[in-house]
Amino acid sequence: MGTMPVGKLLLSMSAPMVASMLFQAFYNIVDSIVVSKVSQDALNAVSLAFPMQMLLIAFATGTGVGMCALISRYLGERDRESADRAANTGIFVYFITAIVFMIIGWTCAGPYYRIQTGNAEIIRHGTDYINVCVGISLALFGQMCFERLLQSTGRTDLAMIPQLVGALINIVLDPIMTLGLLGFPRLEVKGAAIATVIGQTVAATLGIILNIRHNKEIRLSIREIRPHQHMVGQIYSIGVPSIVMQAIGSVMNFGMNQILISFTEAATAVFGVYYKLQSFIFLPVFGINNAYIPIVSFNFGARQSDRVKQAMKYTIIAAMSIMTLGCLAFELIPGVLLSIFSPSQEMMEVGVRAFRVIGIHFPLAGFCIIAGSTCQALDKPKYSLITSICRQLVVLLPSAYLLSLTGNLNMVWLAFPIAEIFSLALSGFFLKRTIKVLE
Repeated sequence: MGTMPVGKLLLSMSAPMVASMLFQAFYNIVDSIVVSKVSQDALNAVSLAFPMQMLLIAFATGTGVGMCALISRYLGERDRESADRAANTGIFVYFITAIVFMIIGWTCAGPYYRIQTGNAEIIRHGTDYINVCVGISLALFGQMCFERLLQSTGRTDLAMIPQLVGALINIVLDPIMTLGLLGFPRLEVKGAAIATVIGQTVAATLGIILNIRHNKEIRLSIREIRPHQHMVGQIYSIGVPSIVMQAIGSVMNFGMNQILISFTEAATAVFGVYYKLQSFIFLPVFGINNAYIPIVSFNFGARQSDRVKQAMKYTIIAAMSIMTLGCLAFELIPGVLLSIFSPSQEMMEVGVRAFRVIGIHFPLAGFCIIAGSTCQALDKPKYSLITSICRQLVVLLPSAYLLSLTGNLNMVWLAFPIAEIFSLALSGFFLKRTIKVLE
């Protein structure tokens, strides 16, 4: 990571990750398509579960960001002992966090749904879904932990394998277990959740095997998988902003669902479908971003500022290009995108208008994502944290609420581009301050 031409390095590391992210996005969409064939209530149940899933993924991703950045930086500084300690401590932190979420998944699913809706079918489907997906989340945490260990040493091609295999298993099992095909019982939403957990379990197992056999830069030891206090602090000092940023996204998503459901349940279904479709656009950007962070961390640790600046330039261009394509899709063919989810007439009408308004902000979001990650990788995580809080809690959610007071659902969607314009200004300001450390 310190000698290969930056453009080639970024391409070689990000290409497999983008491919696996696209496959993951495809799985996300297949999951919702299958669930939509059960009923709109089932689709709504999965949509309303998303904030809790986002919270789970926030902790898994944020912990990975901290662990990955530390390992890469220590390897750049030729401090292998500290890199090993960071890896083993990271595994311990992942395990403890998974236990906490499993308890939440089994005890809080019913109350979580009852505070959002009185629809008994949505509550039933949703409780089944969270009991499995969150209640057995050790599988997801294991998968993400061992994938991040591979990414931290530049082995993104190997990290792709568990993602692809897990997603493929999920895609195959999803319709079989949800709709009761090939002699299996029809488990409906619970079947979709079980298929997800099976895929994650296989992916986690593969991740462990690949790390033991091929990831020689770091040494994993059962004896060392324990809480090294200083290392836990370092992991969270880098990772907490990512956790908080995505947790804020969970709060925003929950709040938006409450605003939208006050108009019609079709609006929450549209919002859930939007998040599934936008994953086809955002996940490839996150794939590039996941390759970008260890490159920046390694070269920052090795004091190669020019390579950091080159990587930042190429990554911002790539991210904004992908997001522009997504914007065009949402503007030009929103009806086609919605039609794959068996929408009602009301859902189609609401969705077409929503997609065209929301899609405007995509290119700006591409820049903001990379700017925030740059701040984290260069030891300024508070900047990305401030930006995320302001975007989602200070601007987006209050704007959506105020616009909802007009009584016009179409006005609510304007909160997304309004918030992104604010985020762009703040991200640009903080990025300019952060890159001064490279001068």
